Amino acid sequence: MEFSVHWTWLTALSCLLCMGELRGEVDCICTEEKIQIEGGNYTLTKKLVAGSLLIYHCPEGYYPYPSLTRLCQPNGSWRPRPKTFLHQRCKVVECPDPTVLEYGNVYPPQEKYFVYNETTYECYSGYTMRGSSMRVCLPNGKWSGFTPICRADCADPGIPAGASRTGNIFGIDDKVKYSCDSNLILVGMKERVCQESGQWTGKEPACYYDTQEGRTIKISKNGTLDIYIAVDISDSIEAKDIDKAINAITKLISKISTFTVSPNYEIVFFSAEVYEIVNILDFLDKKIELKAIIDDLKNFKVDEKNTGTDLNLLFMTFLERMSIIKLRVGEKVFKEHQHVFILFTDGNIFSSKAANLTIIYQIHLLYIILTHRLTAGTGGSHYFRLKDITHLEETFDDIIGKVLLKLNGVILYHKLYNIFICLLNFKNEGPSKNCIGSLVTPQFVLTAAHCFTFGDLPEHVTVIIDDGQVKVKTFIIHPKYNNSAKADQGVKEFYDYDVALIQLKEDVNISSVARPICIPCTQETSEALKLVGVSTCLQQGEITRLIFYNTAFTFSCGSSSISPMQRDECISHALVAPGITTRNPKDAVTDNFLCTGGRNPRDDIACKGDSGGAVFKNYDDRTIQVALVSWGTMDVCKSAGDLGSKENSRDFHINLFRIVPFLKSILGNDTQDEYAPLQFLSS
Repeated sequence: MEFSVHWTWLTALSCLLCMGELRGEVDCICTEEKIQIEGGNYTLTKKLVAGSLLIYHCPEGYYPYPSLTRLCQPNGSWRPRPKTFLHQRCKVVECPDPTVLEYGNVYPPQEKYFVYNETTYECYSGYTMRGSSMRVCLPNGKWSGFTPICRADCADPGIPAGASRTGNIFGIDDKVKYSCDSNLILVGMKERVCQESGQWTGKEPACYYDTQEGRTIKISKNGTLDIYIAVDISDSIEAKDIDKAINAITKLISKISTFTVSPNYEIVFFSAEVYEIVNILDFLDKKIELKAIIDDLKNFKVDEKNTGTDLNLLFMTFLERMSIIKLRVGEKVFKEHQHVFILFTDGNIFSSKAANLTIIYQIHLLYIILTHRLTAGTGGSHYFRLKDITHLEETFDDIIGKVLLKLNGVILYHKLYNIFICLLNFKNEGPSKNCIGSLVTPQFVLTAAHCFTFGDLPEHVTVIIDDGQVKVKTFIIHPKYNNSAKADQGVKEFYDYDVALIQLKEDVNISSVARPICIPCTQETSEALKLVGVSTCLQQGEITRLIFYNTAFTFSCGSSSISPMQRDECISHALVAPGITTRNPKDAVTDNFLCTGGRNPRDDIACKGDSGGAVFKNYDDRTIQVALVSWGTMDVCKSAGDLGSKENSRDFHINLFRIVPFLKSILGNDTQDEYAPLQFLSS
């Protein structure tokens, strides 16, 4: 014990001397005791004096353990101190266990994985691999590649006869949407979603001509929509189901009130008698408001003595109303009325002999039967069956939807060329700059490269879609874009490959007010053009006539056509643009540009701030972007109210068919998991 105390005091005294506490400033020298590393070596930056850094080195595939370095302190000790029971050694590098793969297997299964060990990944049947199918344990202890994920895929849902489909990725939560060719009507689900079970929601829709089962509501040019609604309140109907029917009617009225048409309503409750809530004749006389209808519906009380059901009385009541309207408006105008019957019942009434179904067939119009437990029915072309009232909103969307708004052959729900536009603002140093972009996928906006300036960062870019601001993750400028590339050839500002993509931090919520535009050489565009079978980029170019460069391109008011004017004559006017001194217009206008403008015919002209905007063509209810606005010879928009082109004014637009490889490299990249890639055509 005395020896231990004596040794402790000597150690303390030595440390005090080294620290200069008892005499002057003295630094101790560190020793090499206990710092050796098993299986490796070390180097010193300043030998063994204070402040020297000891660095351990190990062969490839190994790392120093437990310390990577040690620092010599003024008191002669190392930090961190060598541990008596944990010797410094070179330890083999391990990668974390990679076998945490749901719905798949990892080969080979090992207890531990060391440097350069390889693993392969396979998904169970019915699942698709996203990420890297083979990975290597790297010397830094990380796995190469990207984390693999096995996603359950649904089978290809197919395309019904007469229909077109958007959506060609069939993983969990992926969607497909259907629309019918012209003169056909979609019956059933217009959108289906792939579920975790590997099954699609809903049933496959079908396209029918107007005379077949599943009619939809249409209004002609000067047509009027008359909606007759009846709710069964007989003793076979439970009170909760009547409440659901009232709620459904309220939703229907509210939904239709947002449309551009104003229907007339007849609403009744019925059993053995008919209880009228709204008389359709009051609508014709403009004596009632929608709010009053909803109030009357909510205040209606069901009499507990409502026994029996007289369906014939109900239909005769409706027919009587129709007869009066016919007399008042005349037979010619009455032919323009569309009559819709919406009947809430349990279906039992149709099995009763008391129901004179010949009355129904005397009305060669549309009937919609909505029920919570339909047990019987006659079938036929006048019926639309709903098994569960909870699917009411889907049913209304399918039956009413966009077709309800089809007046004069123009879909009024939204002007399609307004729903993909993105307003862009660039604010770095100096004045801000405004441009336009187009939403080409839920996560990418296509615009012009010249909208960006040196030093711009994602936080400098503001993207506004449908009055809502979305955050920017990054942007990618075409690698061949170089604004000063021909400054020494008489082109002060050169706009070839004037294209950029902006990636958003989150997907845009696709809706009727914001959805992507189609771009060339994708499967979505082939569907928009109704190309059958395996299509090609060349076919799309031939249809749009934009893959050829020897004709000028003109557009007006969002629609576009090809002018017979020769391309050379069109681009010759580029020589009048400021900053261009070359005498060869092709120095400034390469084959990547489309040319618009002039007075033969007179085009609408792009204005300052339109840069990056879409030049597009409409096909039925689909819109295809064929180019983007790049630059022009003069700003003719300074003339108030005059957006027409001048004799020498020309605009030049990047032809998207010419920059497909750039678009495909990003939008079609299927080696990443950040966003769903577009399906580009192989040729």
